Amino acid sequence: MIRQQLRPYQLEPARAIFQSVRQRQGLTVSVEIARQGGKNELSAQLEVLLLTMFMAKGGNLIKCSPTFKPQTVNSLMRLKERLNDAGYGKLWKPELGYMVTVGKARAIFFSADESANVVGATAHILLEVDESQDVNPDKYNKDFRPMGSTTNCTTVHYGTAWDDSSLLETVKQTNLEMERKDGIRRHFEYDWQEVGKYNPNYASYVESERDRLGPDHPLFRTQYELKPLHGGGGFLSDQQRAQLVGEHRRTHHRAEGHSEAIYVAGIDLAGEDEEAEDAALRSLKPRKDSTVATVCALEPQPNGQHRLRIVDHFYRTGIRHAALQGQLADLLRSAWRVKKVAVDATGVGQATASYLQDALGSIVQPYAFTAQSKSALAYNFLAAVNGGRLKMYAGDGSEEHREFWFQLERAKSAIRANQTMNFYVDPAEGHDDFLMSAALAVQAAEYYRPREARRRVEGRG
Repeated sequence: MIRQQLRPYQLEPARAIFQSVRQRQGLTVSVEIARQGGKNELSAQLEVLLLTMFMAKGGNLIKCSPTFKPQTVNSLMRLKERLNDAGYGKLWKPELGYMVTVGKARAIFFSADESANVVGATAHILLEVDESQDVNPDKYNKDFRPMGSTTNCTTVHYGTAWDDSSLLETVKQTNLEMERKDGIRRHFEYDWQEVGKYNPNYASYVESERDRLGPDHPLFRTQYELKPLHGGGGFLSDQQRAQLVGEHRRTHHRAEGHSEAIYVAGIDLAGEDEEAEDAALRSLKPRKDSTVATVCALEPQPNGQHRLRIVDHFYRTGIRHAALQGQLADLLRSAWRVKKVAVDATGVGQATASYLQDALGSIVQPYAFTAQSKSALAYNFLAAVNGGRLKMYAGDGSEEHREFWFQLERAKSAIRANQTMNFYVDPAEGHDDFLMSAALAVQAAEYYRPREARRRVEGRG
């Protein structure tokens, strides 16, 4: 017998999918369950049941995932484990590294990566789409949906919410419309509170994530509350910007007599085209992209998190990186004695990041911007804002103060595939150097570990 018993919210969609398969209804079903709520377990146990049902008759069950490693591999491993749990250890056989057979029935696992060459297999039993919100709709419609067309095969999409243009959201909305017409339930949705009814430890964990990220954080809204994001828009709401307002004064160096004070910094470097531009030409244009350093005072909290107060900005416009390197190093070392620095190491920034590493040592962490890393930067910044853990110094009439708020008011976000987010200021409206520098300062705080904590970790090794 299968050892892990499905919970009621898993059994409900399982019964509907099984009925559609058994009665050859050919339904397309969508299942949204909060992150770590048991989507994969539901899928694996359903696969065991259907392979058993078709082991004499034969046929293909096909499952695709956004990536082969780790998602497709994990699905394949979980099925093998559940087959063993069911006592089928001597009945199932692996084939070609991506198939499992039980009698005449076969489960085939494919990657839905856009570059994957998918064999034109036929789905006779079931077609499954794992993490459907991350699967490219064109890839699915071209390569996978036709696999079940000649057999009127039941299809099921599993996942969590993302944006309103994702494959899963499109299937969900189609299913809800069809439900209104014929009354046959096709969409099943269980948020973290429903999962938490059956697992108090899970509920406690998600509540702590809500406190850490904030209830409006994109990841919390999509992965736990199952609420889709609606296209692009403002990066920060009026409420979030209000949360950033601090009452502390700006300072230009560490406070005397406060040796215990901890400071971190983030440095966003001007782009290659900006630093190479001729000074005479710059004078004819509005302010160009700058090199900006944001310094924050870090205050550890009892819960292991930390509060950050932006205490100073340093910026220079139209100066080559090489001419700024020594000044940046001296500022961070002498004026602030920072504990961690996250520096933009994208493109020409690599040279300055290397210089600062040589000058200041391991406190410097290069941060290269990619779609994934910039998305992580956005999420960390939002978590700090939502949690009330980041505050900006009070108005001092400075250009830096005005530019910081100017950029935050105009910052936009764009939702991308694979649950990534871009954030930026439209170049037609201004720059985002102060915004990126602040986000890098938050990242620097993530890198910081107190010396005592490092000693404890090292002692365990």
